[in-house]
Amino acid sequence: MRAMNFEKAKPMTKEREEFGSDPVIEAYKRDIDRTLIRESLRLTVEERFDALMKLQEFAEELKRAGGREREKQG
Repeated sequence: MRAMNFEKAKPMTKEREEFGSDPVIEAYKRDIDRTLIRESLRLTVEERFDALMKLQEFAEELKRAGGREREKQG
């Protein structure tokens, strides 16, 4: 499967072409790391679920560790 190059994507509608780019969308695009999106889209659905489960396991371990530390401090 070939990855899309979003930087060179053309407007999908004639209306969008007439109005130009949306300044709100352009403002959000500055703060989004699109390389992470591309990397995620290269994964299969199963690989994405595996990554999500690993992240959830990590979050649960952090929560347990925080609880143990609070118990120690009393």
